[in-house]
Amino acid sequence: MRKIYWASMLLAGAALFTLQAHADSTDSSTTINGKMYTDLTDLTQDTNGTATNNQGYGLDIKRFYIGINHVFDDVWSANFTTDITYDKNGGYESPMVKTAFVQAKLSDAAIFQVGSANMPWIPFDEDVYGYRFVENTLIDRLHLGNSADYGVHFLGKSDGDVVNYNFAMVDGCGYKNPCRTKSMDYEGRVAFMPVSGLILAADAYTGYLGANTQSSPATNTATRQDALIAYKTKQFTIAGEYFHANNFSPALVTGPQTDSASGYSVYGDYVVADNGTAIFARYDNADPSKDLNPSEKDKYYNFGVSFPANSKITWALVYKHEDLSSNTSDTTTKEFGVWAQIVF
Repeated sequence: MRKIYWASMLLAGAALFTLQAHADSTDSSTTINGKMYTDLTDLTQDTNGTATNNQGYGLDIKRFYIGINHVFDDVWSANFTTDITYDKNGGYESPMVKTAFVQAKLSDAAIFQVGSANMPWIPFDEDVYGYRFVENTLIDRLHLGNSADYGVHFLGKSDGDVVNYNFAMVDGCGYKNPCRTKSMDYEGRVAFMPVSGLILAADAYTGYLGANTQSSPATNTATRQDALIAYKTKQFTIAGEYFHANNFSPALVTGPQTDSASGYSVYGDYVVADNGTAIFARYDNADPSKDLNPSEKDKYYNFGVSFPANSKITWALVYKHEDLSSNTSDTTTKEFGVWAQIVF
């Protein structure tokens, strides 16, 4: 039934594309934009009381996006965005395609994207959080999802922005690793804004993470459920999210064992000055391996102050602390320094 549903949706979308093929043309336009996340910090880390090599002072460029958007007419457009990040293990800049899709916007309520496009949950979560340049959101930080993937995406919103949604049928490997598998993965998110500032959202993922191949067929299904409640205004944000995941790794999808994970994140900020200076804090608590390693716990927090230099550059002075512990190991990571987001 699931395959029939998605096949029907694709056929309907193709029909709508055909009907709109001769839409009235408008002046085409091309725009280029960019975004960089960078930091200069001091990091210390120890495992079972012994210092590791992953410490010291350093300047990182965590992400550098270059995006090209082209509008063909009032229906059709295209996007291409690169993602450049520094690989500390390989010691080189690693350029990748983050998004590359063709879009047909039939209305605000019906937008189709074909290619590598944003997934329903992580980018939405980042927009609510507001401090992606400081830290990945909960699911992204724990590597339990992809921010973009190759496939067919359907998104939209209702009149008055009371409801918005995003549904995706994707390869499951993520934008960093295009793949071909025996079956597609599915994710869907719906968000409600019943009153100004209040955000209620739920998301579900199911599939095989690109691991269901001819030589290594899937034995388990990867699933994840997410929920978020937030109140966000120009003055402050307060939010909490929760997730539960099963078998969310290729090794668990194709292996004989099963595992689960769950956790939550709470965060907020408050603008303390007219120039936009804000204080913020966050706390994560997760059980990364509830069945195979139930003693393992991941606790993370950060706090800091952000201050915009102008409308394009934002600085943040931040302290981070993470403790990943179990009955056999305890790794503590502390980091302090300056983070920045630069957009153009």
